[in-house]
Amino acid sequence: MGQGSKRSQVSPFIVMDIMREANELEAKGKSIIHMEVGQPSTSAPRQALRTAEKVLLQERLGYTEALGDIDLRKKISQFYIARYNLEIDFNRIIVTTGASGGLQLAFLSLFDAGDRVALTEPCYPGYRNMLSSMNIEIEKLSIGPEYDFRLNVEVLEKMSNRIDGLIMSSPGNPTGSMTKAEQLKLIVSWCQENQVKLISDEIYHGIEYEEPAITAVNLDNASIVINSFSKYFSMTGWRLGWMVVPENMIRTIERLAQNLFISPPTISQLAALGSLDSLEELNQTVARYKKNRELMISRLPEFGLSKFAPIDGAFYAYVDVSSLADNSEIFCREMLREIGVAITPGIDFDRENGMRYVRFCFSGLTEEINEAMNRLSNWLN
Repeated sequence: MGQGSKRSQVSPFIVMDIMREANELEAKGKSIIHMEVGQPSTSAPRQALRTAEKVLLQERLGYTEALGDIDLRKKISQFYIARYNLEIDFNRIIVTTGASGGLQLAFLSLFDAGDRVALTEPCYPGYRNMLSSMNIEIEKLSIGPEYDFRLNVEVLEKMSNRIDGLIMSSPGNPTGSMTKAEQLKLIVSWCQENQVKLISDEIYHGIEYEEPAITAVNLDNASIVINSFSKYFSMTGWRLGWMVVPENMIRTIERLAQNLFISPPTISQLAALGSLDSLEELNQTVARYKKNRELMISRLPEFGLSKFAPIDGAFYAYVDVSSLADNSEIFCREMLREIGVAITPGIDFDRENGMRYVRFCFSGLTEEINEAMNRLSNWLN
């Protein structure tokens, strides 16, 4: 048997290799501080857990509709009123199996093989790999320090190739940088003028430190928004997300969802109802992220790491380590083995310039983040 189809030959996600090695070292008794995987360190909100416990004991957990539980879709609609002062018909909200499920549905519903979709680099590697597996061409937009790691319309206007779609994320992974409101409006207008389909990944909304994030659906009803219960709502393992889609795309996406997923996990959907009633608890977690962010910003320069992307949101620091190492993957592996701090090499997010960068995830306890900085200081100084 061969190595599989050509479309299956996607790049590995090196952070998962780092995590595996970190877990192996931890099992052997080494003290490890995990800053490699991009997920909250807290469990789901208490109300979500209580709801899940109740339904496990009392309800038969069958399928929901492919579009998701109606009560949850209505509650997400109410969430948009509270968060963005924006009324959205719940019929436009589609519950998905994680944001990953939403991305697959968006790509399949919007693009054909051979279409060209632009994405920024650095970016979440799942975009690139999903698109490649669907035989969709990729237009890379290099968004480095010269642009403060923020997409702007100037970059789009410089493209020589015509594109069919654009994926943007704000706050972004791995940088945490956010596109400014005025630029977001210009980007949306550019997409409209050039008939480019916009997908806005908003899974880090709610985790912002200076200015609130703006949802693209507030600017363009034709865009598709992807969101998730994983990051702000601390429900990564529950595998639940949602989409906001144009009215004329609802049935198309429903047909795909019926065949690809049947329905999102029922228990996760019911638990998510509880998480939407837990905003005060969730905002306390964001306050801890903000404290950790301030710690990272103040301490990284102590040992020569003063170049990093603006940390506007999310829980990442994307740091230039080129003054210390030529290869960030080797740097990460040496750091893990020698001082027990696990982080992610930038090559996961940017195949061209990522060897210069690493990503720290600072979602853990503040004491752990400070200890990681102490270990780094001793190691590098």
